[in-house]
Amino acid sequence: MKKTARLHFLVLIVLLVLVLSLLVLDRLQRRWIFQPRINQTSTAAAPPGATDVWIDFRSAVSKQEVRLHGLWWPQAQPEAPVLLYLHGARWDVRASTARMRRMHSLGFSVLGVDYRGFGRSSTELPSESLVREDAHAAWDWLAVKQPKAKRFIFGHSLGGAIAVQLSAEVTDDAGLMLEGTFSSIPHVVEASKWGWLPVDWLITQRFDSLSRIDRVGVPVLVVHGSQDQLIPPTLGQSLYQHAAQPKRFELVQGGAHHSTNALGQAQYRRALRELFGLSGV
Repeated sequence: MKKTARLHFLVLIVLLVLVLSLLVLDRLQRRWIFQPRINQTSTAAAPPGATDVWIDFRSAVSKQEVRLHGLWWPQAQPEAPVLLYLHGARWDVRASTARMRRMHSLGFSVLGVDYRGFGRSSTELPSESLVREDAHAAWDWLAVKQPKAKRFIFGHSLGGAIAVQLSAEVTDDAGLMLEGTFSSIPHVVEASKWGWLPVDWLITQRFDSLSRIDRVGVPVLVVHGSQDQLIPPTLGQSLYQHAAQPKRFELVQGGAHHSTNALGQAQYRRALRELFGLSGV
């Protein structure tokens, strides 16, 4: 009886250590993948033409009150199409100002939003489930702000995975644009110098866009730079291949991970006209 009790105790200890290890690993992954940067004390004025906006809601995931900071670039014409801009890892929304301005110059009213853990938004460590919730909150804000405008979703890099998830779950978007993004986090690891390591089963923040892209019910534009050293173009092409029609893939010659948008403006204009029917761009 004592031996059985001792064995049960040891099994309980092993399971407890395993659970704690997985929880620590999950937090480490969240930090590695998102590399969040909080700047709660920033008092810098919004860039010219933009205004600061705040999106408040209660998280169903973390059970906390959340405040997201965003930058809003409206067009003078109320009927102009609207773009939700979802940025990638490490840098907050202000670092994407140039990319958002270029999309604004193409005729969109643009909302760029910081997830929890970035910029002036709430300080919670982001995760796949939390940024999904943040993206939905920003999308709902746009529906109230511009209820009659066509609304599009744009994601750069990690933001592309968030954009795919959002587009697969909403029914009122008019199109999805993905730039320099990937098919899944495990595929990014496989394509890296660490790809030989058998770590797939340890990845908790998977961002599996490949399993979601065929549920997107709107036209899909995938843009990638030919010289992207961070996210190989093959990962963007794989995502494109699994998307339903209508869709379009644009390879920007010479484009790196952060220069593709600037170099590919002419390709964007053509794609917006021919894929989405936006004649005003």
